[in-house]
Amino acid sequence: MAITTEQIKELREATGVGILECRKALEQANGDFKKAVDFLREKGLATAAKRADRQASEGVLELYSHGGGRVGVMVEVNCETDFVARSEPFRTFAHEIALQIAAAAPRYIRESDIPEEELEHERQIARARALEEGKPEAVVDKIVAGRIEKFKDEVCLLRQPYIRDENITIEKLLLQNIASMGENIIIRRFVRWERGESTED
Repeated sequence: MAITTEQIKELREATGVGILECRKALEQANGDFKKAVDFLREKGLATAAKRADRQASEGVLELYSHGGGRVGVMVEVNCETDFVARSEPFRTFAHEIALQIAAAAPRYIRESDIPEEELEHERQIARARALEEGKPEAVVDKIVAGRIEKFKDEVCLLRQPYIRDENITIEKLLLQNIASMGENIIIRRFVRWERGESTED
């Protein structure tokens, strides 16, 4: 099937991928636009995973204040080059991460950042709650494991559903941006303040 320049242009505008890659994707998908997009996304996410070990020391410190100064966020997002760090898509991504942190109040970036004592404490609470609810001993461990996974989804930024699209996690959003920008991107660290909270919180 012959691929038209209009099809390539449309796919390129939708994905931000180069002309040759778009042509190849459309040829693979026999001209089916949706399949071509899926093909590029899968390829992009695979490529993004390969880039994960590349040095990323450029980037931005994104500051965000929400609700008339009720919540403040500072997040450091890094990439490989100054060129990408100054680009609109990278700046937009950093801003979206700051919005996510303000709205969803994660405590950690990834699950490996959660101290083991905190996980153990949560397991004890989940176990006590399951027993209090009268759950049989045989299923308590499964219930505890499920509640721990839910806890990680709530407190880990990368595991949280994206506030603008609940169907994807922040980790998937990060991988999509790595794929589209062609550089490794790292959410390095963040701080979130809420007016009135004590410093012990």
